[in-house]
Amino acid sequence: MEQLPYFNKITLGEILGKEGENLNYWIKKLLKNGEIIALKKGLYVSRLYLLSLAKNPDLREKYLEYLANIIRFPSYISLEYALSKFGVIPEGVYAITSITTKTGRTYKSKLGSFIYKSMRDDLFGGFSVIDFENKRIKFATKAKALFDFLYFRKRGNMDNLRINWDQFNENDKQEFKKIVFDSGIYKIKKELTKLKW
Repeated sequence: MEQLPYFNKITLGEILGKEGENLNYWIKKLLKNGEIIALKKGLYVSRLYLLSLAKNPDLREKYLEYLANIIRFPSYISLEYALSKFGVIPEGVYAITSITTKTGRTYKSKLGSFIYKSMRDDLFGGFSVIDFENKRIKFATKAKALFDFLYFRKRGNMDNLRINWDQFNENDKQEFKKIVFDSGIYKIKKELTKLKW
């Protein structure tokens, strides 16, 4: 179990050779002893696995991004977290924000907070896939992260946004325009005209 990036109750039952109430007892015991950590109900990671990442902050960060895709599936990382990573917004963002086609949710665990916002199926896309130790992380492109951010933003003056517009190159701008026109969403088309891209 210390080699697994995450596991569910069924896998834990197989590892421990336990089932039913006996398995529930052992899960409670392992959680109480800190040998396993709950990511959400029925999904866990071992303390030893986390310790193996502790010496490498970059690896731990990638692992948390990978988990963001797993905790609520399907999903991809976007919004404030992605914009912060791209240097588009100056604030540091500590919760990992993602887009899903399922109901929006927030999960809090000892590892951090994972926030999911629900988007229409036809707008779910615009992400690239990053390799992480033979695993895949779905992460919004810079243009799609901006689109997603504006999609969920309540109306207001774009001048009030603390966005570093210089971070967007010509390819980003063209991609953003295409996403906006394909979406058919009036409020974002209106924002686009203000940008004069």
